[in-house]
Order: sequence, then C-alpha cells, then structure tokens
Amino acid sequence: MSDAIALDPPSRRLANLSQIKAGLPVLLLVACPMRPCAAAGAKQKQMKNQGKAPSSGVVVIVISDDLAVRNSLKFWLEIEGLTVHGYVSGADLLDAGDLERCDCYVVDQKTSAMSGLDLIAQLRDRHSTAPAILIASHPSLLLRQQAEKADVPIVEKPLLGDGLLDKIHDVVGDRQG
Repeated sequence: MSDAIALDPPSRRLANLSQIKAGLPVLLLVACPMRPCAAAGAKQKQMKNQGKAPSSGVVVIVISDDLAVRNSLKFWLEIEGLTVHGYVSGADLLDAGDLERCDCYVVDQKTSAMSGLDLIAQLRDRHSTAPAILIASHPSLLLRQQAEKADVPIVEKPLLGDGLLDKIHDVVGDRQG
C-alpha cells in the first residue's frame, strides 16, 4: 500500500493521510517551519559551557556494581566540576586503599558483596572520616533508621534532578565549614 501512495501525486498523498499511520508524525514535522526561539538559543549556550566547569577540588568516590550507574554518576559529577573515582565494590575500594584523598563517598546500598551501610561501617573502622551518602531504591524503614543512626543521608533512586549533587555539597560544606 505504501508503494501505491508513493506513486500518487503530492496533493492526493496529503489528502489521504488515514492510510499513513506511522508516517504521520514525520509528515507533520516536515510541514512545520523551523523557527529559532530564545529558549533554544539559551539552552544551546548553556550546553556549550557543559564539561567546562572549573574543578572544585572536591573528590568523590562512587561505589556501585552497576556499570551504567557508576559511569553515569562519574560523567555527571565531573561535568559539575567534581573529581570522581569509581569502584565496582567496597572490597575493591578497600583493597585499593584510596581512602586518603576523599571528600565524600557515594555508596550504592545494594552491591553483590556487601551492603552500602556495611561498607561505610568498614570505612569508619579504618578511620575514614569523609562523609558518605547512601543511594537506594525504595529504602525500608529499617534501612532509614540504620542510616540515620550512622549519620548517613539517603538519596533515593532514581536519581532525579540535583538531589544527589545538592546532598554532596551539603555534606562536604558541613565538613569544610
């Protein structure tokens, strides 16, 4: 049927849109003129500045066994001017000994080897005083209570908006100020 439509003159093709279900959005996009708007220009200017944020000197260590989460957080936080090191697990972090120069840990609660709170407890046992933030999907009341007792804020997944970044600035600012 699409072959028959393609052979029809343009006036007949436009008049018989009921036959083209999947192609309708494409036809409408082609028919609409492209007009630049102020918002698009502002967004384009903002996009040019991305990735050029001055380094704040803040070092964040992200621990998550989910490669996509780890890489996404690393990319996003680096765009925001933070220095980020990523680890697959708490054991990898502890083995690497990368505890000296860290301003904040961002720890996924659910990893294969140990929970995020268990890792934070081990970091404290090793005298790491850097604040930690736990990221968790649908944290239970018990997890919330344990995190509060350990003085560890929770940021819920999905990580929407700037909630995690704001929390990093809060805990690092509290520590420095």
